[in-house]
Amino acid sequence: MTEPVRRSPLSGHAVWRSGDLDAPEWTVEFSSDQRAELVRATRSAIEVGVRPETVSRAEFPLPGMADDIADWTHRLAAGRGFMLLRGFPIEEFNAAEIELAYAGLGTHFGTPVGQNKDGELLTHVRDERLPASAGKVRLYRTRERQDFHTDGADIIGLLCLHRALRGGESRIASSGAIYNEMLSTRPELLESMYQPMAWDRQGDVPPGELPWFNLAPFSDVNGVPRIFYIGWYIRDAQQHPEVPRLTDHQLEAMELLETLANSPAFHVPMDFRPGDIQLLNNGRILHAREAYEDADDPEERRHLLRLWLAAHSFTSLEDGLRNGIATPRRGTVEPA
Repeated sequence: MTEPVRRSPLSGHAVWRSGDLDAPEWTVEFSSDQRAELVRATRSAIEVGVRPETVSRAEFPLPGMADDIADWTHRLAAGRGFMLLRGFPIEEFNAAEIELAYAGLGTHFGTPVGQNKDGELLTHVRDERLPASAGKVRLYRTRERQDFHTDGADIIGLLCLHRALRGGESRIASSGAIYNEMLSTRPELLESMYQPMAWDRQGDVPPGELPWFNLAPFSDVNGVPRIFYIGWYIRDAQQHPEVPRLTDHQLEAMELLETLANSPAFHVPMDFRPGDIQLLNNGRILHAREAYEDADDPEERRHLLRLWLAAHSFTSLEDGLRNGIATPRRGTVEPA
């Protein structure tokens, strides 16, 4: 008989429950000097023809912010695993300049990686009101609720340009705290999450690939448990007849993870203002978005810009999960 796997609970700053935190702990306001430096770097980059999809750290120098960025990166890597940067100077820029400024700042945390089959490095998160004839549409392009999940990089960045009329709040939870709770209360269900499951590609199918792939939601990376989870991708894969059926234990384990993450005891809400940047360590944090209502005028609708970054100085995911969905157009991941 196979010996059961002996697993230990996780510890550290990234293992938290909502009662352990308060908003000032995770919020940092850009100073006037930092805002001015971001504006100068953007103007200089524009003058030499730098574009958002090609910008690098060398082309977007921020020497006056180096110590701050190092501190913020440390908070993501070894702290709570998330933070909110408030007051990014969006009012100083037009739409194209905002994209360059945001992408340029992002390059100091990591290398932007592709977010869809086309390898887009900067995506617009908004309700595109696509018709039913558009076929399968990823949820970030709608105003529907997104349950707790992860994305495809070390760091996930969201810059708020405009808020919704109602709803759309972000919610985040410590994947380590959820892991510990599953281990202590239902260890047999936790083991089910270490088994490979089929995931649907949601229409983002690279050339030559199947419309689904296999991945265990839980795995160990350098001896540390890693949670990578998108429940609707796993459930949607069941539409493919050749995909193995989910077991009762796997379904129950998924429901338990989602129930825990949705409990107010495990998650904290975060409501964005224009100019806010949410940064998440994707290997330590699960995030969700509530459904929302929007204005009829496209200019007044909820609008975020999203970056996926392969971090320069840390990783909590294996290479196949930290480097985006498709091969980045910029080439290889930039070294530290």
